[in-house]
Amino acid sequence: MSKPHIRVVAARIEQDGRFLITQRNPHAVLPLLWEFPGGRVESSERDEDALRRELTEKLGISVNIEGLSIHVCHEYERYHLDMLVYHATTEQLPQPKGVHDVQWVHPSDFENYSFPGADQQTVDTLLGE
Repeated sequence: MSKPHIRVVAARIEQDGRFLITQRNPHAVLPLLWEFPGGRVESSERDEDALRRELTEKLGISVNIEGLSIHVCHEYERYHLDMLVYHATTEQLPQPKGVHDVQWVHPSDFENYSFPGADQQTVDTLLGE
């Protein structure tokens, strides 16, 4: 039996050398882990539209999307994840509306946060730049 394939988008938002990360809700899959903000792409959506929708719903912000930054494919136990991370900017202050918490983190502090596999690959790529 083949695993479902899930397409998600995330935002790489950097301000003053720190990156915006969000904490998953306690009742979510992979509870309380940290991730780059974003979410699932619906079947009728373009990636950029899905990212804008997710950031509005979860953080109450609008963003300017400046292009694809990182593409990560990751296999979890129950599904394959195709994650596209877009470089984005915002002038608004993110609020934890649909997430448990929001933090601005310097790359040297990423080790203090637990990330799911696909997001950890993104962290590793950012640290390697």
